[in-house]
Amino acid sequence: MILPATPRLGGRRALVAGSASLAVASLALGRMPGSASAQTAPLPLPATPRQTAGPFYPVDWSGDADADLVRVVGAEAQAIGLVTHLRGRVLDARGRPVDGATVEIWQCDANGLYRHPRDRPGGRDAGFQGRGRAAVGPDGGFAFRTIRPVAYPGRTPHIHVAVAAPGRGEALVTQFYVAGEPLNERDGLFTRLRDPREREAVLLRLQSADRIEPGAVLAVRDIVLG
Repeated sequence: MILPATPRLGGRRALVAGSASLAVASLALGRMPGSASAQTAPLPLPATPRQTAGPFYPVDWSGDADADLVRVVGAEAQAIGLVTHLRGRVLDARGRPVDGATVEIWQCDANGLYRHPRDRPGGRDAGFQGRGRAAVGPDGGFAFRTIRPVAYPGRTPHIHVAVAAPGRGEALVTQFYVAGEPLNERDGLFTRLRDPREREAVLLRLQSADRIEPGAVLAVRDIVLG
């Protein structure tokens, strides 16, 4: 006597049921946090660290105070020093351009002197504007033409930066430093930045800018408002 072939039918049903269960489990796994197919929110960008404004924040913004610090209206010659193009964007922590932001920079001239009445006496370079201001574009972009910062007694080469934006409270004030500058590790303000990410956020990596201007250098540094 031959038994009915029901076990074969049952096996097929079990296989189908098992395949369906695996499919459901796979879909569920795909929605689990940390899985390869899970959608995760992008990590926030690290904020540009704050630093002091220093004693020589410009007290006079009248006259020539545009984004080109190398040329002063009425001066016979352009500033002494290595022409440096400083470019970047002002972003929020999500990487979005900050609308309406204004960027200011100020620094000493090639002789180590600020355009400030309290700086030590000396022969200040009349061809160097000393400070500049620019409104960001729709993409958050800004661009300055200045000189490579130089050292003066007690400080490594640096550029002061301030960024103000509507609805964001107190302006961000920080300083930019030249990457690879030996004096950085002896500078009291730079060494206060212990986190490597904070240091990276204020370093300027200079590269040739011959395509922009023969003999000049370029530094690109975004500013992130926390």
